[in-house]
Amino acid sequence: MQSNRPRDTQPEVLLRCSLHHAGIRFFKHTRPVIGVRCEADLVFPRKRLAVFVDGCFWRGCPLHATWPATNREFWQQKLTRNRARDRTYDRALVDAGWHVLRLWEHMSLVDMHRSVVEELHAIECTSESR
Repeated sequence: MQSNRPRDTQPEVLLRCSLHHAGIRFFKHTRPVIGVRCEADLVFPRKRLAVFVDGCFWRGCPLHATWPATNREFWQQKLTRNRARDRTYDRALVDAGWHVLRLWEHMSLVDMHRSVVEELHAIECTSESR
């Protein structure tokens, strides 16, 4: 388990490079809201967008999640708690006025990039219409 990285995973680094090359600036590994313990992978403070690149194993991807055969009950509880904690953090961020975007590590770089750009554009459009 020591080799599992909590940050700077390959999909996350590739997404950051792609966005940076497109001229999109952000903060990385930052807590969007003081008092909320979660740390987003990418934070766009002006747009109030927190982006998380979730690992298929650790977050129970519906397409790629696997359950370890050894110590099965422990892992099922652990991964269920991970998903519940994510939902709690998502609600806390939304309640604080933030937008939350969760991406899966199995997504293609093009799809992840497009999702972030589309979300930023949607936020910009809704803020202009107010």
